[in-house]
Amino acid sequence: MADTVPLDRQVVLGDDALPGEARVIDAAERALSGERRGVRAVLPFLGPAFIAAVAYVDPGNFATNMASGSQFGYTLLWVVLAANLMAMLVQSLSAKLGIATGRSLPEVCRDRLPFRVVVLLWLQAEAVAMATDLAEFVGAALGLHLVFGLTMWASGMLTGLAAFTILGLQVWGFRRLEAAITGFVAVIVLAFGLTLLRSGPSPAGVARGMFVPQFSGSGSALLAVSIIGATVMPHVIYLHSSLTQNRIVGVNPAAKRKIFRFEIVDITIAMGTAGVINLAMLATAAAVFHGRGMPGAGNDLGQVFGGLNQYLGAHSGTVFGVALLASGIASSCVGTMSGQLVMQGFIHRRIPVFARRAITMLPALVVIAVGFNPTRALVLSQVFLSFGIPFALVPLLVFTGNRTLMGSLVNRRAMMIAAGLVTGVVVGLNGYLLATA
Repeated sequence: MADTVPLDRQVVLGDDALPGEARVIDAAERALSGERRGVRAVLPFLGPAFIAAVAYVDPGNFATNMASGSQFGYTLLWVVLAANLMAMLVQSLSAKLGIATGRSLPEVCRDRLPFRVVVLLWLQAEAVAMATDLAEFVGAALGLHLVFGLTMWASGMLTGLAAFTILGLQVWGFRRLEAAITGFVAVIVLAFGLTLLRSGPSPAGVARGMFVPQFSGSGSALLAVSIIGATVMPHVIYLHSSLTQNRIVGVNPAAKRKIFRFEIVDITIAMGTAGVINLAMLATAAAVFHGRGMPGAGNDLGQVFGGLNQYLGAHSGTVFGVALLASGIASSCVGTMSGQLVMQGFIHRRIPVFARRAITMLPALVVIAVGFNPTRALVLSQVFLSFGIPFALVPLLVFTGNRTLMGSLVNRRAMMIAAGLVTGVVVGLNGYLLATA
């Protein structure tokens, strides 16, 4: 950031901004001063939550939602809804930490926690990042395989090439990367909007599933934990604080509060969109497969692809495959970004992002090479992610409740209670899974 700030300025661009992005600061300044209103006022602040939201519609979500809907019908829609509301709350805390402190969650951990604790948090975060990358990479490769009939190995290599290309957009500024990833989200929205309309789910079944909490044995508990892991994703808890820390920097407490209010709009739109997509996935699987007495169809995304083509026609399976491909490529880029900031934040080490992408491709290529069921790999990876959530949530909750650190953006009592309940629910679901396994 510049050493001096004009007195009439409320915000400045972060250190990592490119010269061509100066127009963003001008638009943000006019929005905060009231010169820009309505949609035009929000536009300069949109972007970070859409990057984070990609992780909430990644291939792991495809696998868990399709398996849940085909096996248990609309029963677990309430879990999807609850998980999305949790995600909104958690992402608002993460964004607020970055805005208030100018530091990412891993950086604050490094600054304020004992060294041994920081190392342990870093190691588990890296393990979570690996599981995340496995799911996303395998999912994208599977999408290519289904749509174009390529071998899984060739699909995996093309997925890597596509991810390198998308990550390369950062060279021309972060806004271009944001725009590209938002475009992938739009593809997924369109795909599942069409598929949901064609599947014709039961309105009564959807309403009951969304608002009546229930389980149907330990199998549904496993999938519920998977849904939570696929939605409240730990690596994105780390990422969002990084996305907001240097993008548009408030120079005083009042400006930071205004920026956070605009970021809440960003989160509501992005996470709300992701939530609708996830609900549509599960409802589609319930209508197409559970309604036809095919509980096992959702356990294999290849069968989902064929079943949608067979029962809905109009190339519905191909549309599903394109959505899976878009999801995998975009979320793979986001996963690589998350892994980069985790290492840099916790241990102050950095490797080139393309080198990291190459390294994290290897486990996924091994899974593809040995012929492991890709859908099963996706579901298991999401269960693993769920166990990493408390390690990100607890520090986030503690830090955002610290007035000395957060200033005027410190959590109020109601927020602390709500965030504490979210943490308790996640830990409780994990315990239930272990007890009933």
